[in-house]
Amino acid sequence: MPEPAKRDPNAPRFLDITVKDAEGKTWATVIVKEKEFSTGSVGFYASEKIKNPVSGERYQCGFSFTLVGSKPAN
Repeated sequence: MPEPAKRDPNAPRFLDITVKDAEGKTWATVIVKEKEFSTGSVGFYASEKIKNPVSGERYQCGFSFTLVGSKPAN
């Protein structure tokens, strides 16, 4: 795979994402980790199941943060 066109040297290795409803009730905290995507771009990614704290129903969620301009030229 080609080297990404750019990287962010000041980016952390992971981010904590807090998911809240409109009233501010926390549903989950998800850790997104640094990732090199199959396209060659770099960023952060996580896929988790989170639970509605009121109903108990579970939801599948995905988070993808891609560094703009990191995809290598073909």
